[in-house]
Amino acid sequence: MYQALYRKYRPKTFDELLGQKHITTTLKNQVLNDNIAHAYLFSGTRGTGKTSAAKILSRAVNCLNPKDGNPCNECDCCKGILNESIMDVIEMDAASNNSVDDVRDLREKVIYPPARTKYKVYIIDEVHMLSKGAFNALLKTLEEPPKHLIFILATTEPERLPQTILSRCQRFDFKRITTKDIVENMRNITDELKVEIDDNVLRLIARNSDGAMRDALSLLDQCFSFNGEKVTYEDAIDILGIANKDLIQNMVINIRDKNLEKVLMSIDEIIQDGKDINQFIKDLINYFRDLMIVKTSSNPKEILEIDNLEPLKEVSNNMSLDYILKALNTLTNAEVQGKWSTQPRIVLEMAVVKLIDLENEMSLEERVKRLEQGIRPIDQSKEIKEDAIVPHKNIAKSIADKIKSTEDIKPAADKIDKREEPKQESVKEQDQRPNEDDGYTFTIEKISNEWEKVLQKIKLKKINLYALILEGELLSFENEMLTIGYKESYSFHRDAINTPQNKEIIEEIISKYFNRDIVVNFIIKGEPANIHKENKKEEAIKSVIDFFGEENVEIK
Repeated sequence: MYQALYRKYRPKTFDELLGQKHITTTLKNQVLNDNIAHAYLFSGTRGTGKTSAAKILSRAVNCLNPKDGNPCNECDCCKGILNESIMDVIEMDAASNNSVDDVRDLREKVIYPPARTKYKVYIIDEVHMLSKGAFNALLKTLEEPPKHLIFILATTEPERLPQTILSRCQRFDFKRITTKDIVENMRNITDELKVEIDDNVLRLIARNSDGAMRDALSLLDQCFSFNGEKVTYEDAIDILGIANKDLIQNMVINIRDKNLEKVLMSIDEIIQDGKDINQFIKDLINYFRDLMIVKTSSNPKEILEIDNLEPLKEVSNNMSLDYILKALNTLTNAEVQGKWSTQPRIVLEMAVVKLIDLENEMSLEERVKRLEQGIRPIDQSKEIKEDAIVPHKNIAKSIADKIKSTEDIKPAADKIDKREEPKQESVKEQDQRPNEDDGYTFTIEKISNEWEKVLQKIKLKKINLYALILEGELLSFENEMLTIGYKESYSFHRDAINTPQNKEIIEEIISKYFNRDIVVNFIIKGEPANIHKENKKEEAIKSVIDFFGEENVEIK
């Protein structure tokens, strides 16, 4: 009779258990020192070796000839437990035996000593499925069991266990198995079975197993069933229901280039090929996650475990970090909706349309913020008297109390100009002084040569500011003012970085690096670098008119 790979290659010793050295070392030492606990709790995600470890431990504590804490698997006790001829090791599934009566029946049986072994071992799988009454019935026995009794509880959800149970067990948390360990184990199996399979297929299976060795072996078993001699990458994609990585990449590029028609055609192609839509959404999420890692990490290869990163770098260079994060958020929401939707295709199509129109959507979200930012400086300066802008019919009475103006705007503007004139003169004087650091006039070329180092300082301080300033271009440096320009399509980035708080951080870093007081001016290319205060006031007035409507605002 054929035996599944995950059963055939189940670990039989602690040394064969993958990725759980912190657990196996402890358990081996307990066996060697005869320091066995009466109750263990094995917790962790599926397929990480909890049940296998429980079975190994049940043989190790009863083994007649243990080897370095491992069961020998050759003595009568080990063989009897392996072939289930010895009834002193009992496995119980709490998912189907979760009632009070089941636990009471267990309590009546545990008092009897083992027939052929040193310890009677109860392995209770999915223990979190026990009812509250069942836990209460188990509590006393778990607290003070007979000397011959060992409980091994296994669960994927330890948070659902009562604290009274947790406090009476030695808890061991199983980690997800790394992609590298999974690939190596599968390679050993394929070599033993003499099956030809590419490394990229093994990596594909490992990445889709989510750190579970059992899931990986089940997927590998499917591939063997399709072709028992040679498994290609295309075969694996068809079997696993995964979209080709080239298809995903082309789709992301079309999303970036706002080619909606090609994106929708790609979705239709995926549907026609019978691919799982929810799985495809996960594939898109994984791809954008890879883009995020490539964009932010100095050594992405170690994190992603991908040989060729050039295609990802090429795609990420034309995307801002902010856009990638927004896309991840949109796709994650779509994944949740798709699980419960009867029309997952529509959920996917809605998500890609949002991704294509994401920049416009973001600008709408920021509209009110930018309006508030335009009003706030006027409110703080209090140099414009309240009757300059009068909302009509009391629609914006609260705003009228905050915005102050005078009948004659010139005096306020003159005050601003007068206040800044000395500062400009002092700046000119500073420019005329020779630079003690380099011996020549400080220019935009000097800043350009050091700009990469400055960007790294900004990245260390606040990575979102780094992503925003990265899209800007150095334009000029005059009178201690550094002007950075943005394309009109990146107005969102300019507005986001131009807030008082963000601007203060940028100016502090740049000034500290060059050892001189530098003011930074963020503009849209084509706009004048120095905007007069009167223009700022006019912009604030215009913003109020745009917000409330011209018919509802009266200018005096």
